[in-house]
Amino acid sequence: MSSLATTIEAILYLKGQPLSITKLTELARSDRQAVEEGLIQLMDEYAHRDGALEIVETLEGYCLQLKERYRFLVDMLIPLDLGVGALRTLAAIALKGPLSQTDLVDLRGSGAYQHVQELIAQGFVRKRRQAEARSPVVQVTNKFYQHFEIDQLPELRPRAQIPATSAAEASAAPPDQPESPES
Repeated sequence: MSSLATTIEAILYLKGQPLSITKLTELARSDRQAVEEGLIQLMDEYAHRDGALEIVETLEGYCLQLKERYRFLVDMLIPLDLGVGALRTLAAIALKGPLSQTDLVDLRGSGAYQHVQELIAQGFVRKRRQAEARSPVVQVTNKFYQHFEIDQLPELRPRAQIPATSAAEASAAPPDQPESPES
């Protein structure tokens, strides 16, 4: 394996997230064509090796990851130690994110501050400052997608608006009758 391919391997290992060829070129301090050739060489090397790791291309770029057949080890060796509240906060970040921490707290309550810290410590969420905003933005990391074996999350559609009932219809319902499950 060439020294550039080895350098790319080290970069992918150390960054632990998908990197574009442009970013790899910058970090490897090399030209684009050489990085592309190094990546091809590295991917070929990993494809023919009987190891637990592989180099894959994702929508975000190239990454070094555990092969699918070894993913069970992640759950066995690195158990998920999150409470229900933190899991719900993680789900909110995954489905609505990236979003400001303020918006997250509005959505999940003040406990979200602690949940975010737990999720960052576990590597499922990252927080970054925005130049113009006071509140940092939170979003899930590649570890979230790998751990939960999710390729991408579906786009959320806004809930259908339930037509408001008129005051006459509301007063016509008997007061002791429970609300219908649809409302």
